[in-house]
Amino acid sequence: MFGNMGNMGNMAGMMKKMQKLQGEMAKMQEQLKTRTMEVSAGGGAIKVVITGEKQIQSLKIDPAAVDPQDIEMLEDLVAAAVNEAIKKVDDMMAQEMGKLTGGLNLPSGMF
Repeated sequence: MFGNMGNMGNMAGMMKKMQKLQGEMAKMQEQLKTRTMEVSAGGGAIKVVITGEKQIQSLKIDPAAVDPQDIEMLEDLVAAAVNEAIKKVDDMMAQEMGKLTGGLNLPSGMF
């Protein structure tokens, strides 16, 4: 019966650590939301600036990339740039969270 008392203490300590980690993660997520990243596609023909909240801040299209005979190519370049920008935000978030969790393999969505 008394053998389990040690486990209860460990559990309380673990919960405290998890709460602290959760607070640090929330603070980091807020900081990351203010960051921006620039991504380009088509050799720089399309440039996208995205925030850490996955909001497109700006989209620049080189006039040379605008071919009225090939709008589909332009659409593909814009989609590729936006998708790459979103991926970069996800990668940045994962990398920064990995620094906090020290490589713990926590299930996504846990925090």
